[in-house]
Amino acid sequence: MASQRIFQLGLRRAAAAPGFTRFQPAGRMVQRRLAATHNVSSAEGQEILVKQRLQRPVSPHLTIYRPQITWYASSFNRITGILLSGGLYIFGLSYLAAPALGWHLETPSLVAAVASWPVAVKIAAKATAAFPFFFHSINGIRHLTWDLGIGFKNKTVIQTGWTAVGLTVALGAYYTFVG
Repeated sequence: MASQRIFQLGLRRAAAAPGFTRFQPAGRMVQRRLAATHNVSSAEGQEILVKQRLQRPVSPHLTIYRPQITWYASSFNRITGILLSGGLYIFGLSYLAAPALGWHLETPSLVAAVASWPVAVKIAAKATAAFPFFFHSINGIRHLTWDLGIGFKNKTVIQTGWTAVGLTVALGAYYTFVG
């Protein structure tokens, strides 16, 4: 092991020696260009860096792209994930704090409270929970298939995106009005 290391260091030193040339397998010579360096102060270095940054091209942003289903689906998947998990955390912490604060969040109290709501409020509450839940779930399955390497063609991505939207509407409406 030590002899191998010494051999490698020797090769590196020989390669770094002035006048050393090496050949690529095709027989073409590789040229080396040594960088000219000189010491600069910190302020001068900062000034050089600022000038270099002014010359960099600006990367295109969302404003130059035509919105597509993948763009919307990705955004809404993240938003619905945050809303659903945030709601779960808030309810879970409230449920844990309820006995200490004198709140009644046990099942019979919640059932009685929801039973006293008007029908329109019940439907709105169910829709508010159903549509984000189904969209996030269906789009999550779509992403899991992508993790398996399935469905990466543009046509397939667009079809599955609109399928996720259609299934979300169908399942969300079913759960809201029938379930």
